[in-house]
Amino acid sequence: MRIVKELVGKEVLGNDIISMGKVVDVDVDLDDNAIESIIVSKGGIQESLNISKSELVIPFDMINKIGDKIILKDVFDEDLAQMEDEIEDLKSQL
Repeated sequence: MRIVKELVGKEVLGNDIISMGKVVDVDVDLDDNAIESIIVSKGGIQESLNISKSELVIPFDMINKIGDKIILKDVFDEDLAQMEDEIEDLKSQL
């Protein structure tokens, strides 16, 4: 898949613009031709020396934007918004 080649090597940033590392691989569901997750190397000096193999597996639905860099969604904000909605639903039931 061409999109896989375009994703590998891109820097991944958290919503707070802190670097999470770079995409080293992509998990694809071959039945659906859909991307399931990206594999991100944590980077740093250990990676450049090939000492550490620490990687993150990030589900594709956690990605907010893809451009020159990949920006992840802010999970805390989404969870907070969902909790606020649930509180409002509970209040309306009282």
